[in-house]
Order: sequence, then C-alpha cells, then structure tokens
Amino acid sequence: MAVDVEANGPPVTSVLASGDLPDNLAELSADEQTLAALGYKQEFKREFSSWTTFAVSFSVMGLLPSIGTTMWYGLGYAGPAANTWGWILSVIFVLCVAMSMAELASSMPTSGGLYYAAAVLAGPKYGPLAAWITGWANWMVQVTGAPSVGYGCAGMILAVASMRNPDYVPTDWQTFLLTVFIMITQSVLSSMPTRWIANFNSVGSIVNIACLFITIIIIPAATTVTPKFQTSDFAWGIQNFTDWPDGVSVMMSFLAITWTMSGYDSSFHLSEECSNAAVATPRSIVMTALSGSVLGFILNVLIAYTIQDVGEIFESDLGQPWAAYLIQILPEPIAIAVLCMTIICAYTMGQGCMVSASRVCFAYARDDCYGIFSPLLKKVNRHTLTPVNAVWFNTLIGVLCMLLLFGGDASIAAIFSIGALAAYIAFVLPVFIKIVFVGNNFRPGPWNLGKFSVPCGIVSCIFVLVMMPIFCFPAVKGANLTADGMNWTIVVFGVPMVFVVIWFFVDAHKWFKGPKININVTYSSANVPTTEGVEVKDPALAVSDGEKDSSRKASA
Repeated sequence: MAVDVEANGPPVTSVLASGDLPDNLAELSADEQTLAALGYKQEFKREFSSWTTFAVSFSVMGLLPSIGTTMWYGLGYAGPAANTWGWILSVIFVLCVAMSMAELASSMPTSGGLYYAAAVLAGPKYGPLAAWITGWANWMVQVTGAPSVGYGCAGMILAVASMRNPDYVPTDWQTFLLTVFIMITQSVLSSMPTRWIANFNSVGSIVNIACLFITIIIIPAATTVTPKFQTSDFAWGIQNFTDWPDGVSVMMSFLAITWTMSGYDSSFHLSEECSNAAVATPRSIVMTALSGSVLGFILNVLIAYTIQDVGEIFESDLGQPWAAYLIQILPEPIAIAVLCMTIICAYTMGQGCMVSASRVCFAYARDDCYGIFSPLLKKVNRHTLTPVNAVWFNTLIGVLCMLLLFGGDASIAAIFSIGALAAYIAFVLPVFIKIVFVGNNFRPGPWNLGKFSVPCGIVSCIFVLVMMPIFCFPAVKGANLTADGMNWTIVVFGVPMVFVVIWFFVDAHKWFKGPKININVTYSSANVPTTEGVEVKDPALAVSDGEKDSSRKASA
C-alpha cells in the first residue's frame, strides 16, 4: 500500500515508510518539502511556471505538425470520418485518461511520473515489477517521440523541395540524414539551462498556437476549389481504405488521434522544475488535453470539409499527405507558406519531445533502471543544471530507431504506433493499479476528481484495453497481406518489452526495487535500519546511518 507522508502542505503518496520523515523539512520551500516527502532531494531549479510547463506540453503535442504527420493513419484508414466523429469519440476517452493522470500528478509530482506512481501504488511486493513495466513502456514512447517528429519534419522539408522542383525525388538516405541533423540541433537546444529551455518552449508554444490559428483561417479563405466545402455526408462519411469492416477502420484511425494527443504527460515529467507543482502540473495536463481536443477538432473538421480526393493525397509523388492536401486546395505559394509554418512547429515540437524524454531518462536512471548506464545518465550537468547526458543518450537511441526507415514504409510506421500504444499502456497502468488494488485508500493531492475518480479511471482502462490489439492491426489482411503491408508494431514494441520483462525476472529483480530514496531520513522507531545484523536502537545513530542507507527502498 502507498503511505501518506505529511510535508508542510498537502499530504503526498510516497515511498517513505509510515512514520519516516525527511530531515530538515523546515529549511525547505513548500515544493522542496513535497519532493522530499516523496523521497527525493531537489536537484533542478524550479524555473518553470504553470504557463511555461503548459508551453512545453502544448509544444510536445504540436497539433499542426502532429495532424499533418499522421494523416496516413487517420484519413488513410477511414477517410473524413476519422477527422469528424472519429475525433469526437476518441478524445472523450483521451480526456478521461488525461484527468486520471492529472490526479496522480497532483498526488506524486515527480519527474518519474507514471513510473513512480505505479511503484508506490502497487506496494513493496509488486511495485518493482509495475514500475519496471511502466517505466520501460513510457521511456519507449519518449525515445521514439523526437525521431518520429523529426522524420515528419524532414518529410515536409523535402516535400517543399519537390514542390519547387517537380523532378526532385527524395531518397531514403536524404530523409535519414536530414532527420538526424534536425535531432542533433534539437539536442543542443535541449542541453541548455532550465530557464533558457523554458523561455524557448514558451516562444515555441506561442508560435505553435499562432501558426495553428493562421492555418485554420487560411484553409477556408484561400482555397481555390469550387465548391469550397464538401457536403456533410462526405465530411462525416467513412471511406474505408482497409480490408476491415467500417467500424474497425474508424477505430484504427484512432492511432492518429492518440499519437497526436499524447504530449500532455510532459507536464508530469517537468514537475520537479515547476513551482507549486502539486497544482500547476495537473492543471497543465488538463489544459493541454482540453485545448488540444478543441483546436484539433476545428482543424480536422476543416480538412474533412475541404479535401477533394482522399485517395489522391496518398498517391501523390510528394510522399507527404499534408503537403499533397495543401497543394490540392491552395495556390502553390500559399500551400508552401502553410507547409513552412508546419515545419517550424514540427521543429519546436521535436525539441519539446527531447526535453521531456531527457527528464524521464534522468528519473529512471536515478533509480538505476538502466543498469550499468545509470550512473552516467543520472548526472546533472554542473554548468546547465540539466540532464545533458540523458539528452544525448536518447538522441543516440533515436538515431538508431531511424534505421527502420530503410526497412520500408511499414517499418518506419512502427515508431508512430509505438508512440500511441506504449504511451497509453504507461498512462493507464498506474490508474488500473489505483482502482483495483488501492481503491478508497488512495490519498489524492489538492487537484483531484472526487467522486468521479473511479468512473473516469475505469473508462480510461477499458479504452486502452480495447485499443491495444487494434493498434497492431495491418491495413490489409488475407491474400492482400505482404511483408510490406504488415503492421510491425507488435515486433518493434513487443520484442523489446518481452526482453525487459525477462530481464526483470532473470536478473533485475535482484537489484531493482523501484524508486530509491536519495535524501536523509529520520526513521520512526519501527523502521530503524540495522547495522551488521544488529538493530539500531538510537534514533540519532539511525539518522547518521541514513546517508549510508540513502538508497534504501523503504517498505510502503
């Protein structure tokens, strides 16, 4: 069971054993007290506000580039219906997931986020396994985020080149090298001090919002097709481009929506750098999900009502459906201008993904999740006070992921599927544990759902359980299914996850015990540690021994 530890403020759900308290609480700020009560010392500067935390989260979600990049998996499966009632239906469930996550963030505002929540909610017996699965699933989301966004950004840049020079056809090597270049420059920016990152992402969020609104205005105002708008029967109708029934094709199109609407967890991972984190973090999560739901629906409806030929944009020589759609309805100069705005937004989005991924990597390395690599990855750069090593480690893994590009379109598509499938597994696993095993004993933070907590959590869990197999469906089946048309998500995501689970039972369970306490703790008389097999009776001695035993996993 999770325990409640009183910091000088709202009670928090912590890995500290009942009765144990961090030393010198009175000398810490309110945010530092809350973090100390969770078992961690303050290592970052708290230079993110509620707005700048939201700015990173909104930038990571990146509505304009996300919708443009994932048209393959929305319109490409179910046609315009994916953009209209398909969006409405899916975001209802997405908002339930976001609010359930926000409740956890208020109770446990740490960089570890969902991983930490899974550990303390599952208790000392099952907590390490729950944290291990949640952590690795969440890290896979984070580490594939930047390369998938970079790949989309590179595709749009090369599409502009093709629009200007119709004889130019990009090669896989050009796409790969441009993506790597984009990721390297984003990594440099993500290695900056916290205040610089906050300011950069604040500007990036404003640019994202401005470009989104400009695009929403331009599409209906500048379209040259006649009539400007399709009928409602067309815009809300299903055009099934799969071999599955219509209903299944619409559910498959949720891949585009859930991938787009998965950036709100970034606020959770920045909570150790945010002021008043127990309130600001959950508010940022909900603000990101709500704003994304509304603005994303407006843009998607415009696309559904203005697109002329769905099949044509996927058969275009440009190789990028968003670019093909724009050139289909707008004059070429305006289409290129909108595409350039999308590229700028995609770049800031990828940089936000880098920041979020580095914080996740740091938090997991702090608890030795990465084995022999953990000491290097948990170091905070003494000049920038940011986890620079974690930034570049994720970049290296991301570049290796981009090698999937040479396996064909189906292979590279797997990094988008992972972004949705792994994300929502990580999002709801601690929610599932809270509902099934903790129940009414869960101690919420200052931001909570009250009586709607359990119903909201149940809806979230059911949604993910239903969508897990559907995200692994190929678009075609039977005689039409070939290696090129196969959905390789189950391999690219499933094989590594099977490996890490086997690793846990074979070896990692011996040394991985979940979140590690890295502060000095005053133990209660019931929890005093032992020295050389002899129980320590003197509380003062227990305090001094706390430094030697600071990595002890307190039983919850």
